[in-house]
Amino acid sequence: MLFHIKAYLKFLWHSKNEHGVHSPFVFSLVTKCFYDKKPKTDYILLKKYRNSLLENNKTINVIDFGAGSRVFKSNMRSISKIAQTAGITKKRAELLYRIVHYFKPKDILEIGTSLGLATAALALGNKNSSIVTLEGCPETATIAQQQFKKFGLDNVNAVVTEFGNYLQTVSDSFQFIYFDGNHSKTATLDYFELLLPTITNDSVWIFDDIHWSPEMEEAWNVIKQNPKVTVTIDTFQWGLVFFRSEQVKENFVIRVN
Repeated sequence: MLFHIKAYLKFLWHSKNEHGVHSPFVFSLVTKCFYDKKPKTDYILLKKYRNSLLENNKTINVIDFGAGSRVFKSNMRSISKIAQTAGITKKRAELLYRIVHYFKPKDILEIGTSLGLATAALALGNKNSSIVTLEGCPETATIAQQQFKKFGLDNVNAVVTEFGNYLQTVSDSFQFIYFDGNHSKTATLDYFELLLPTITNDSVWIFDDIHWSPEMEEAWNVIKQNPKVTVTIDTFQWGLVFFRSEQVKENFVIRVN
């Protein structure tokens, strides 16, 4: 917890808003997407999706293949508690929705479905997209699949799999990848390297919890330094990565209100 506080204070010290951004590409993303405060009709559906999970007191056995939980001491967890403490927040789900709506990627990969709160934002952000979402825990995946069906998210293909094994088989390009499956340095960099051959000039990658631990900060620094990466944006919770060859290599630290 102390590390997290120190990391956040350091982030605040270095972060800027749109006035400190001199890249037209990043300035447009920040002003037209990050800071877009206009209400969206789909936010209502995102709220209903979340509330249906918060009202679900069923308990499931969660198999955690990642870095573990700071909240749960047992693998037997209530769905409502997972949604409340481990799922993407309302604010972040709406931001993820806006980012997908802004870039309009056709093919999306999500590494780490959990209960599908982020998946719903991805699916609604571009209803014409095709989404593959990966989850290692069968019981968690079942709940998410039930939610997708209940809310008519027909553009989602949920796959129960071990992430590394699946990613070794990926050959097609995903225009958008959301990494939220394993908050460890080794796994994050393994996934990064496995998917790097699939990038295009327009690829958008988002890494969740880049300041989760000293290890995750180390992984984020390695990613930033990769020669194929041109632009990165650190929003504290997320690290956005772009591979645009026309861009000068630059790393931004942006406050998202």
